[in-house]
Amino acid sequence: MKKIFLGFALVGSLVMNAQEKEQPVSSKSPVRFGVKAGFNASTLSNSNREYGDNNEKIKLGSHVGIFVNIPVAEKFSIQPELLFSQMGSKTEEKYVYPSGLDGHMIRQEFSYTTNLNYLTLPVMVQYNILPQLYVEAGPEFGYLLGGKSKGDQKTENTFGGTTTVSSGSFSNKIPMELYKRFNFGIGIGAGYYFTQNFGVTARFTAGITDLFKNNDYNNKVRNNALQIGVAYKFK
Repeated sequence: MKKIFLGFALVGSLVMNAQEKEQPVSSKSPVRFGVKAGFNASTLSNSNREYGDNNEKIKLGSHVGIFVNIPVAEKFSIQPELLFSQMGSKTEEKYVYPSGLDGHMIRQEFSYTTNLNYLTLPVMVQYNILPQLYVEAGPEFGYLLGGKSKGDQKTENTFGGTTTVSSGSFSNKIPMELYKRFNFGIGIGAGYYFTQNFGVTARFTAGITDLFKNNDYNNKVRNNALQIGVAYKFK
């Protein structure tokens, strides 16, 4: 009887010890914080092609920030992010001002880069196709911090068979009073984690809101960006 009692006591002790060891694991929060960074390939799109949508070229920039990944189901999670993101576009413009009366003609060419700095808050819903592979979609909210336009211009002035050429460079801060501070877009993307901590990410965000406050030409200008980068989740 004494041996049986000691056997039950030993089993009970082992069970209690196992439960104590398992308790921290089951109560451990699945929420994970992380950092991410990479480059942007951005451009500005025009809703009316009459205003030179083909003149907009891709501009390279960067993004960097933090995120928190919050699992809400077995394969679903929500990932809010706070990023500093460089948007904008490269633009090439050509204008011709002919005068049929005296043969006077002016040609102007502009080549410049518009850099727009945003603080963005993407909120992505992620679905894990595999434990290490996910796809995502969700809204992105942005706040314009400022920006700069930088480039070159050339003017050809033809009159009486003589052509004079003048050129110059410029670098100016963007007129903030013309731009909307708030920006809204929709993002879709995917990511792959090589380990539990380190992964690569890709996302395309299409702008919904107009870039400018007062657009008298019925021509919406929107931000678009492809983001490629790396992410690191803390343990």
